[in-house]
Amino acid sequence: MIGDGPVDLVYVMGWVSNLEAFWQEPSVAGFFYRLASFSRLILFDKRGTGLSDRVPIDRLPTIEQRMDDVRAVMDAAGSERAALFGVSEGGPMCAVFAASFPQRTSALVMYGSYAKRVWDEEYPWAPKPEEREQWYSRIEEEWGSGADIETLAPNAA
Repeated sequence: MIGDGPVDLVYVMGWVSNLEAFWQEPSVAGFFYRLASFSRLILFDKRGTGLSDRVPIDRLPTIEQRMDDVRAVMDAAGSERAALFGVSEGGPMCAVFAASFPQRTSALVMYGSYAKRVWDEEYPWAPKPEEREQWYSRIEEEWGSGADIETLAPNAA
């Protein structure tokens, strides 16, 4: 936690997070400090990511389990009610939390998020399954080499 503003703000990161590394990146640290200037900013690495304990590949957490992790983090921070700020896959987690615990949710912000990750007739702007698989393979093969940096962080490219 950082900041002592009147609003609790839980920031739920996307699919890749590492709080230690994020604080070392000046633009990210500056963003966190700005959020903390008007809130009590609550940050955490989701289960299985960053500084959190690893999870076996055959027991990856469900969205409901990860959403319940948000509740556990809020409980540990002594937060009864918070604004939720979900980035990428953090957005659906926050939406499930808000729907499950409306009394503990004061606001919901979703940035770069989505309702679904794979195309279907009712969600035609998402990647088709074969495109999604190609992306997964590329990330796995090129991890740590800047794969997809142009898309995910064009200014850093």
